[in-house]
This record gives sequence, structure tokens and C-alpha cells, in this order.
Amino acid sequence: MKTYLICLLASALFVASISMPVVARQGNSEGTTLDKVKAKVAKLGTGEKAKATVILKDGTKIKGYIGQVGNDDFVLRDRKTDSPTTIRYSDVSKVESNKGHSTARNLGIGIGIGAGAFLGILLIAIAHLD
Repeated sequence: MKTYLICLLASALFVASISMPVVARQGNSEGTTLDKVKAKVAKLGTGEKAKATVILKDGTKIKGYIGQVGNDDFVLRDRKTDSPTTIRYSDVSKVESNKGHSTARNLGIGIGIGAGAFLGILLIAIAHLD
């Protein structure tokens, strides 16, 4: 019985130590998220080269480029239709940059091409040994 109580107490302390930082982070996340979104939008700039994917707090994803930036909102224009969508900073969960392919994808393609070339050369060398 004593062993079970010790395990229960240790588990409760462990869960409490994990949950306290999470609760503390959630309380202050609104202000920092708003500042991060504003900073990210400002960093991307405006114009057709400022491509972005905006994820709203309700889960909606909107793709386009940043056409205009204001104090409380910004305008995201669709790349194909050029239709404007005004988005408030407070409604945004995350802003992602669309500057082309990711580094990991490019690295994977390069490694695949290199491995394929190496295997091709190896097969040609083995075929010429006979």
C-alpha cells in the first residue's frame, strides 16, 4: 500500500510540474502572438513578392500576397484573381512565408540525385568488370 501511495504522489507531482508552465504560457500568449504576427507581416513587406499563407484562429488557410499593411489589419490579395481580403491581426494564428521550396526538400532531392548517380556509376563499373 505504501508503494502505491508513493507512486501516486510522484505521478501527481510530475503532472503538476508539467502543467504549470503550460498554463503560464497560455495566459500571456495573446499579446506575444499579436506582436509576432505584426512583425512577420512587416518582415514580408508588401507587393507580389511578399507571398504568404495566413492561418486564422478558426483554422482557415488563406494564400496570397500582402497588398497593404495597416495598424490593426492587412490586406491579402489572391495571386490568381487579385481579389483583396482584409484580415485583422487579432484573427490570425500564424503567418507563413511562401518563398519557394523548403531547404529540407531541396536537400532531399540533391541527396537522391547523388545516390542515383553513384549507383549508376557503380552498376556501370560492375558491368565492365566481366
